[in-house]
Amino acid sequence: MRFLGGTPARVSGPTDRVVIVGAGLAGLSAALRLAGAGRSVTVLEREDVPGGRNGLLVDSGYHFDTGPSVLTMPDLIADAFDAVGEQMSDWLTLEPVRPLYRAYYPDGSRLDVHADPQEMAAEISRVIGPAEADGYLRYVDFVSRLYTLEMRDFIDRNIDSPLDLLTPNLARLVALGGFRRLAPKVAQYLKDPRTQRVYSFQAMYAGLSPYQALAIYAVIAYMDSVAGVFFPKGGMHAVPRALAGAAEKHGVTFRYRTTAARVETVGDRATAVITDDGERIPADVVILNPDLPVAYRDLLGHQPWSVRRLRYSPSAFVMHVGSRKSYSQIAHHNIHFGRSWRGVFDELIRQRRLMTDPSLLVTAPTMSDPALAPADRQIYYILFPTPNLDAAIDWRAETSRYRDEVLATLEERGYRGFTDAIEVEHITTPLDWADRGMERGAPFAAAHTFFQTGPFRPGNRWGRNVVFTGSGTQPGVGVPMVLCSGRLAAERILGRDPSYRSRAYT
Repeated sequence: MRFLGGTPARVSGPTDRVVIVGAGLAGLSAALRLAGAGRSVTVLEREDVPGGRNGLLVDSGYHFDTGPSVLTMPDLIADAFDAVGEQMSDWLTLEPVRPLYRAYYPDGSRLDVHADPQEMAAEISRVIGPAEADGYLRYVDFVSRLYTLEMRDFIDRNIDSPLDLLTPNLARLVALGGFRRLAPKVAQYLKDPRTQRVYSFQAMYAGLSPYQALAIYAVIAYMDSVAGVFFPKGGMHAVPRALAGAAEKHGVTFRYRTTAARVETVGDRATAVITDDGERIPADVVILNPDLPVAYRDLLGHQPWSVRRLRYSPSAFVMHVGSRKSYSQIAHHNIHFGRSWRGVFDELIRQRRLMTDPSLLVTAPTMSDPALAPADRQIYYILFPTPNLDAAIDWRAETSRYRDEVLATLEERGYRGFTDAIEVEHITTPLDWADRGMERGAPFAAAHTFFQTGPFRPGNRWGRNVVFTGSGTQPGVGVPMVLCSGRLAAERILGRDPSYRSRAYT
């Protein structure tokens, strides 16, 4: 039995040979740490490149990132390189995105979002007024304190029991209002609907409405809009390429185009991973990077009740477009809010229907790296939130119609001539996300409801020597979280690294 404040549980038995299924960001994060600790690591990846959801699609000279488009908290990437004594700057070039976002509102106003609080306060004062700018500065203080309290005790650690939450920082979080609802907490500081939206839309990443989410999820706004947004030279896929390159340099074996069919077990101990062509790869420890419910069902052959009952985040309809047309009025990341706000979440989450008044994201990666497209061409990543596959939407029949609706909405929101300028186009629907191994077609995984968060989220251990990593387990969704989850998976094998915390929180 563990006592309050005890050491997190570790795998039992030998740990010399580790097999990691999946070369996603979390699997790569774990691989680097294990290689740095002298373990023999083999990574099995069904695709021919690393990255998992952070994938790459090349078509006619256009290089499309098929997964996350927003990169925050680069120190977490640097820490993974540090595990093998490498400098991130030798492998990866990151440039700050300025502004972080450009937000457009139905009244015709526009707000640029900046990481520097004083610069952002000046922008809010110019667009909305000085009183709102003062409220914003108080909000920054709130989310900064929230981040400091949450990261050490509730995000950046392995949690085996709800009792692990009983730390002095829990009382501080309660006193700060972290367990109130997000939208009212934001409204305590920000009175204008425009700032309320731009500092609460991140709840969607957690699979919740700002009116349902706890205020602790304002920490995503901290990572997103206070700590800064970056873009790698070569696109988002440059991150997994660099991590995999450093891992391979330090002895990690990558087996691309190799699909794991099942984990061989004797009782509750994994002994090998069996590939789809029947090869047996022995293992002392197995780390599973696929979506946790899928890993349970397809690789371990069962799903616990706690996994079967999970509720999932909304999904997304994504268009990757190679275009002849550029737009001088846009930034790298652009959020277009519709008139409806609370109604959008009600439609997506409660009614499980498509948005009637959409809010949407348009990212233009070639604004930061023109080399991602042919000369004088642009790339656009267009994301419309949708219900997941729990909704009664037949995407085989609906895709063409909704594609036309998406393009019509873009034209109405200022992207004149967008449709006629398309040269290359790829569409991802909830059905496609499911085909890529995401339960219910939900790329943001299980929703972060109260009982699917922290110790109530599916744990990252099974049996004696199987460890999960990725967005389906603790701590959760988003690039920073999955990088943390890779390190937490490694700590289940190696033990906790207190020096990391001392470096990260000083």
